[in-house]
Amino acid sequence: MGFLQLLVVAVLASEHRVAGAAEVFGNSSEGLIEFSVGKFRYFELNRPFPEEAILHDISSNVTFLIFQIHSQYQNTTVSFSPTLLSNSSETGTASGLVFILRPEQSTCTWYLGTSGIQPVQNMAILLSYSERDPVPGGCNLEFDLDIDPNIYLEYNFFETTIKFAPANLGYARGVDPPPCDAGTDQDSRWRLQYDVYQYFLPENDLTEEMLLKHLQRMVSVPQVKASALKVVTLTANDKTSVSFSSLPGQGVIYNVIVWDPFLNTSAAYIPAHTYACSFEAGEGSCASLGRVSSKVFFTLFALLGFFICFFGHRFWKTVNLILTAVTGSVGGMFLVAVWWRFGILSICMLCVGLVLGFLISSVTFFTPLGNLKIFHDDGVFWVTFSCIAILIPVVFMGCLRILNILTCGVIGSYSVVLAIDSYWSTSLSYITLNVLKRALNKDFHRAFTNVPFQTNDFIILAVWGMLAVSGITLQIRRERGRPFFPPHPYKLWKQERERRVTNILDPSYHIPPLRERLYGRLTQIKGLFQKEQPAGERTPLLL
Repeated sequence: MGFLQLLVVAVLASEHRVAGAAEVFGNSSEGLIEFSVGKFRYFELNRPFPEEAILHDISSNVTFLIFQIHSQYQNTTVSFSPTLLSNSSETGTASGLVFILRPEQSTCTWYLGTSGIQPVQNMAILLSYSERDPVPGGCNLEFDLDIDPNIYLEYNFFETTIKFAPANLGYARGVDPPPCDAGTDQDSRWRLQYDVYQYFLPENDLTEEMLLKHLQRMVSVPQVKASALKVVTLTANDKTSVSFSSLPGQGVIYNVIVWDPFLNTSAAYIPAHTYACSFEAGEGSCASLGRVSSKVFFTLFALLGFFICFFGHRFWKTVNLILTAVTGSVGGMFLVAVWWRFGILSICMLCVGLVLGFLISSVTFFTPLGNLKIFHDDGVFWVTFSCIAILIPVVFMGCLRILNILTCGVIGSYSVVLAIDSYWSTSLSYITLNVLKRALNKDFHRAFTNVPFQTNDFIILAVWGMLAVSGITLQIRRERGRPFFPPHPYKLWKQERERRVTNILDPSYHIPPLRERLYGRLTQIKGLFQKEQPAGERTPLLL
């Protein structure tokens, strides 16, 4: 029997570096919660705090442990002791602790709980590391815990920012940790590097099961590297803070891997997640996304865009009126007046081409090119953006009809994409939204603008391309053999006036002048308010 016990201990010790080896389901009401290294544990926490958790049979080659617990949106607390202290506990939807093991220590205990009224479904796991591995948050000077492996997340409409504490070099049991600020040479923590990773949950899925399932891919170093997108690498000289574009309603998981290039060892922080919206009722909640007013507006906008996509060139005045509304009343009215009176197309087509150039420039920075470090400078970004936008009308200035048809097809079909986004979330709406965010928020230049590109995005991209190509092809075929542009209204009015003067047989020739017609109409209106004269004679008859 003793041999079997030793065999079980040996098996447990061999699993201490494997994350997600098994999933264990349970309920905290059963009493003591037992954990195994590298195994996910699902359980439910209820009031009151605390519930005791324990880990047995810790291997002697393990120097420190990282425990982490996750829930979707309700806070949970993990603490070293039953008494909650700010420097020995952590509360949040993704929280954890680092256990620095003493010599000969083989058992570890801690406490879990929640202050919420409703029971909280949680997923937790313990990961073990050796003395060669860096310690996440080991040089914390900003947050409450002495060693803080947590990632702190804040968001608003424009950006989501994550912060974390610097790590320290690994060390053996019973040995004092290396000093954090003794020097900046290669024998100190300044040699460490931090890789920031981003992972997108499936779009349009806000379920708790989906979040906890995908969180399993973001807890250990091998899984993070295999599953997530590495956004940026920070050195010890960089600020431990990274900003991303907020994606309301889209689940995103962030994690940081600290790497020791000298020993080629790594350790993972505790991942943090967000939907950039609140699950609590109220304004800005996840449930209020896609309001009816937005759907109605974008649906009408899509109908107009569909019309422009297929008939925009023939109904060119309609396009001009839209530019009037978009570019402003004064400038738009001047634009229409210039074309109406003088028939000058170049100025009008310059504005039309700039609209197409704006969208093409936005698409350019929607690609990974927009996340290059050089474009985090506002001056470089806006100069490059403007040059691309201006280049489009310049290139097509010699073939204005093609420019107008291309603009109608591409812009009109993109308005349909925006309408689809109000019903079925798609990342393609961020093509223009990211540019508007940068124009409105002075801090957005530091944000990385990655977005998920999943199955529904490919479908909507195909729809956009199909509509654009169909609209452009139809308009080119229909306009073949016709004048490039319809004559301007002043010219038509002048020709019509000359025709009336010279053609006496034209019925319109006998129409009274405008002044006489207006006077006659006023006389008719005046007669409506005059008192009717009574019948009969009022004067005596003269014989």
